[in-house]
Amino acid sequence: MKAQNPNQRRDFILKTSAWIATGFFSQPFSLFAQQTKKEYTVEEIMDKFIAGVPNAPFEKTVDTLKSGSKDQVVTGIMTTMFATITVIQKAIELNANFIIVHEPTFYNHLDETEWLENDPVYKFKADLLEKHGIAVWRNHDYVHSLTIDGVQAGVVNELGWNDYYQENAVLHLPKTSLKNLINEIKDKMGVPSIRYVGDLDQIVSKILLLPGAIGGRRQIELLMQEKPDVIIVGESPEWETPEYVRNANEMGEKLSLVVIGHSASEEGGSAFMAEWISKNIPEVAVTHFPSGNSLHVF
Repeated sequence: MKAQNPNQRRDFILKTSAWIATGFFSQPFSLFAQQTKKEYTVEEIMDKFIAGVPNAPFEKTVDTLKSGSKDQVVTGIMTTMFATITVIQKAIELNANFIIVHEPTFYNHLDETEWLENDPVYKFKADLLEKHGIAVWRNHDYVHSLTIDGVQAGVVNELGWNDYYQENAVLHLPKTSLKNLINEIKDKMGVPSIRYVGDLDQIVSKILLLPGAIGGRRQIELLMQEKPDVIIVGESPEWETPEYVRNANEMGEKLSLVVIGHSASEEGGSAFMAEWISKNIPEVAVTHFPSGNSLHVF
């Protein structure tokens, strides 16, 4: 299998305007559609999404504004995994003053910035957002808490596995080898390499799909509960799930682990968010711009 172009994933998602509605998406993917009469503030858009989340709003959540004001009128929306400087510059170019991200903006889970106040990298990014009046909202806890996890649904759609997905993390795919499954993931997600534990010739069908990083203990608990052929994760500490799966193989179990990488494993959730906006707030221009992976393979 030849190495993938690192821009393939971005090109793939940006060209998916022809996606056919399946299960979770009731409209074709829309790239920055023209805004019409209705105006929305940042707060109104946040509240509209949160209203559809069971038991929301949450008393404790990381899903807060990282820049900008809830009262500002939205000129356009960009969805992405990370508010990188490249993403911010693209938003400026498209006159989108509201960026909805899935992960932290300032390098730590709670987006605490006191320790960064004198750092030039932090200041450059914060000043850029302030100068152009861009609001950044992290939508992590809420999108994961939808009746059907929005990130998981977006990833399933990206992989083309909608026919095998219902509401949980288990999918029953047509039988294939682990090698073929890995190649399919690499092709569809545009990732150049994938780490794995297991036998490439193992025949797999029952998949446990856990995008992102829910923690090794939770991954292993779900392995114990569901007993899949293969678990697919975004990332896991090497001393946790990878070691568990290695030990399972050493004792003769047929179990594999596929590690996609955190960014690649959840970018489909940001595409899901763009679809949600396109469907529920069609008056506001929206585009999904993948932030890509900060780590490269040499």
